Amino acid sequence: MRALTVLPGVPNSARLDDVSEPSTADGDVLVETLAIGICGTDREIAAGEYGRAPAGQERLIIGHESLGRILDAPRGAQLQPGDLVAGIVRRPDPVPCPACAQGEWDMCRNGLYTERGIKERNGYAAERFRIEPEFTVKIDPKLGDCGVLLEPTSIVAKAWDQIERIGARSHAWWPRNVLITGAGPIGLLAGLLAQQHGCELHILDRAEAGPKPELARKLGATYHRGKVDGVEPDLVIECTGATSVILDVVERVASDGLVCLAGLSSGGHELKFDVGKLNRRMVLENTVVFGTVNANRAHYEAAAAALARADQGWLRQLITRRVPLARWSEALERRPDDIKVVLDFAV
Repeated sequence: MRALTVLPGVPNSARLDDVSEPSTADGDVLVETLAIGICGTDREIAAGEYGRAPAGQERLIIGHESLGRILDAPRGAQLQPGDLVAGIVRRPDPVPCPACAQGEWDMCRNGLYTERGIKERNGYAAERFRIEPEFTVKIDPKLGDCGVLLEPTSIVAKAWDQIERIGARSHAWWPRNVLITGAGPIGLLAGLLAQQHGCELHILDRAEAGPKPELARKLGATYHRGKVDGVEPDLVIECTGATSVILDVVERVASDGLVCLAGLSSGGHELKFDVGKLNRRMVLENTVVFGTVNANRAHYEAAAAALARADQGWLRQLITRRVPLARWSEALERRPDDIKVVLDFAV
């Protein structure tokens, strides 16, 4: 069967390979791949920046944003042939640490976790893959190929879980006014969840034209280009990773506010700022800044429910390019109007 593989650590080593059928060691559920979402992580792995192959193997099958149809499943697994599913990415470490032992592998304490398509486990970008029932998430059939958005939605579902837990420090707090910085897939999906929570929504991005402003407005958001004036949000979900934006939103957030950092910075960008002033503001105004990454099963299930509630026409517009597997290299390219790029295994 065909699979998209890389030689981890070697730039531009991605290729479409003929590989063996998936091993039952990966799980008892056999899945036919329909689509794989492509994100910055995949592009960075293809560029040789990180990634680790399974033990005893040279190459890594990439792809962690999955959508497939079950071909075979064990009895008693509450999964049936024909079900649309996605695979959870992370696996708990073998020790396990206290977090992994309770199913919170997204909060792994010792770093010994593995990840499909990223770290020591082959990914889902193959014509077929196997997976354990407990790491398989059913998707509402009405989502169709929009089910490929489940993994990125799970990231913001976790963010909202953490927001609600931290916000509960005050019985009076609720994020009535939310600012999302960055209108990529994570930012727009974060906006979707803010809309579903009944928040007044503001979205900031650099795009002047293209699909992003219109998608933001269709959520009922006020779209801001380049800068935000006159907004003091209770909650900021920062999805750009840009250092100047991070500093700006920490200083802009309202009293008792939360800043959730969901974007990764590339590093190497130095800014001069007054640490003492920042400290004073955070202390006197009860500000919380926290980071979030990955997701556990509960977050995937919350994400599946959120996608099922969403306007399906809006979701379809998030997928701005569908690339056939035979032209896989185009999916790894960055294009100006891209939001979510999908590698299509069904054509």
